[in-house]
Amino acid sequence: MSKTILITGAGSGFGEGVALGLAKSGHKIIATVENWPQKTYLQNKAKEANLDIIVEKMDYLDNDDIDNIINKYGAQIDIVNLNAATGETGPVAEIPVQRIKRVFEINVFQTIAIAQRFAKIFVEKKKGKIVFTSSIAGFFTFKFLGPYVASKHALEGLVQTLQIELEGTGVTVATINPGPFSTGFNHRMYDTVDQWFDPNVNFSDPAEIKEVQELFATGGIEFEPEDMIKFMIERIPADQHKFRNVYPDDVLEDVNKYQASLWTKEVG
Repeated sequence: MSKTILITGAGSGFGEGVALGLAKSGHKIIATVENWPQKTYLQNKAKEANLDIIVEKMDYLDNDDIDNIINKYGAQIDIVNLNAATGETGPVAEIPVQRIKRVFEINVFQTIAIAQRFAKIFVEKKKGKIVFTSSIAGFFTFKFLGPYVASKHALEGLVQTLQIELEGTGVTVATINPGPFSTGFNHRMYDTVDQWFDPNVNFSDPAEIKEVQELFATGGIEFEPEDMIKFMIERIPADQHKFRNVYPDDVLEDVNKYQASLWTKEVG
């Protein structure tokens, strides 16, 4: 059955692939992107694929953009996939706190603010679905990735609570938790530390930071994104599935080991 699906952060990565894939599957897609160049880019991609996709600009930090999209399309939407996100990297002991705040503003505060708007619409209709693109970083940590990890941990806590609170209203709430995939997002995120880190001022070891950057730059620990996109295309419009949707399954073993290790880890 065809559904009307709003996808945010569709200007690149998973959002782009999922928007195009769901449209190809016959769903009506309203894809939002952060800026005007991304809008032109996605419109051209859709045209090349002979797909009819509505592409709109919706910067998460522009409340007028958000109001415009929700007022224009809110009543039509069956499913919203809150996919847009950002990240910052660097040692937690030194990264400027303002950079952490910006990550939380987009990944947590504005994401939840948009979810609240749709929750109200869906509760009034007694049906609807909110799917958050989270990450395994919501329950796992990676070196020098503190701001992003913390934002996804916070998002997980809020979304888990939201799911419980909306039970019985007709509104479905779920997360999709990708492992590390080579969409370019991780590489770009690990490069942000270079915007402020100065080896002559900061005390963290620059060689350690460079080592992690190169690990993501070479794709040595990342999966190809095509299967993840297929997984999302299958899950997002489905009427029934798990609350937390982790892919690939292999990463669950590492996550479980990591979580267990925290209970026995000693410090001091």
